[in-house]
Amino acid sequence: MSLQPQFPGLFAPEQGALPLHAPEPGSEKQIRYAEALAKRTGAPLPKDLFADRNRLSDWIDAHKPPKPTGQFADYPSSRQVAFAERISRVRRRAIPDACFRDKALMSGWIDANRPPRAGLSHPVAARRQ
Repeated sequence: MSLQPQFPGLFAPEQGALPLHAPEPGSEKQIRYAEALAKRTGAPLPKDLFADRNRLSDWIDAHKPPKPTGQFADYPSSRQVAFAERISRVRRRAIPDACFRDKALMSGWIDANRPPRAGLSHPVAARRQ
């Protein structure tokens, strides 16, 4: 005889697997991007897809255009370079040449040199709010 309590039927297979929580609906930004992708690619967009954020994200990943490949795929975009040059003029700091050949380096330089946002004294303070 076991001293363990017995609960017959507690984990019966006929109960089925129930989700732990209800799925969250897609964000407005996700929905707008999915609609724009559907219009651009002509792919059908099921309306019940908007009720589940994870399914919507999977649909977006399956239908978004592939990342660019090739010789210039790692170069920063023209907008990124223009933004860095504006920061460079304001801060009176030169942008290292290596940043013009690697978008990750350019992004790091921008983050390190961008002026603080209006009303925020420090970038860490901005994340806390």
